[in-house]
Amino acid sequence: MLDRLFGLDGEVAVITGAGRGIGEGIAKVFAEAGAHVVLAARRTHEIERVAQEINSANGSALAVTCDVTDSANVNALAEAAVKHFGKLNIWVNNAGGSPLQVPLMELPEEEWDATLALNLSAVFHCTRTAANHMEDGGRILNISSIAARSAIAGSGHYSAAKVGVNMLTQAFANELGPRVRVNCVMPGAVPTEIMMKAMKLTENDLPKLEKMLKLPAGRLGTPEDLGASALYLCSPASGWVTGQSIAIDGGM
Repeated sequence: MLDRLFGLDGEVAVITGAGRGIGEGIAKVFAEAGAHVVLAARRTHEIERVAQEINSANGSALAVTCDVTDSANVNALAEAAVKHFGKLNIWVNNAGGSPLQVPLMELPEEEWDATLALNLSAVFHCTRTAANHMEDGGRILNISSIAARSAIAGSGHYSAAKVGVNMLTQAFANELGPRVRVNCVMPGAVPTEIMMKAMKLTENDLPKLEKMLKLPAGRLGTPEDLGASALYLCSPASGWVTGQSIAIDGGM
C-alpha cells in the first residue's frame, strides 16, 4: 500500500535549482521513489554531480543546464525531459532566493527586479510551460518560504516575491484542475548556501541559530525534510490536495 501511495515508479520529474540544497534533496528523494529526474540549474557542474550520484545509486537522472529566468531555456528544459524520458509528470519550481538582506528603502532597484524575475516571474513561466507539456494527472510544486507568512528584516523584496508564489499556486490550481494539481511548500530555517550567504552565517554559527530559534522540532531543517514533503505533495498520497501552501518549518 505504501508503494502505491508514495511511489513514483516510471514518472518523470523536473526539479529546478537541483544542483544543491533543497533542490538536490528533492531530486534524490524522488529518484529513490522510482522517478526519472531531470535536474536543472545554471551551474552545470553541480547538476552533473548530483546526476552522477543518483545514477551511481541505480537511479535515473539527466542534467540540463537552464536559466529559469529565460523562457526559451525553460521551454528547452521541458522538451529535453519529454525527448529523453518520453513524458512529463511532475515539475518542481525550486530555483530561487536572494543573496541580500537590505531594508527596502536601501534596496538597489536592480536587485528588486532580479528577485522578482527569479522568484516570481520564473514560477509563472515555468508553470505554464510545464502544464503545456503534461497530460492528465500532472503535478506542479512550488517552493516558497515562511518569509511569505511574515516579514523578515531586510528581506521585504524576497517576502513580496514569495507571497506572489503562494497566490500563483492557488490561481493555477483553480485554473489547471482537475488535469494538473498545484501545491506549494514554505520551508523554514534550512541552512542552504543562499540562506547562509544572505544571513552572513558560517557553519560555526548554526548551533547558535538553532538555540536562538527554539524550534519545537528541536533542530534546523534539512534538504531531505523538504524532499519528504515534496514527495507527499507529488505522489498519489496527496491526490485530494491542491492549491495549498504548507509550512515545513519545524514549528517555527
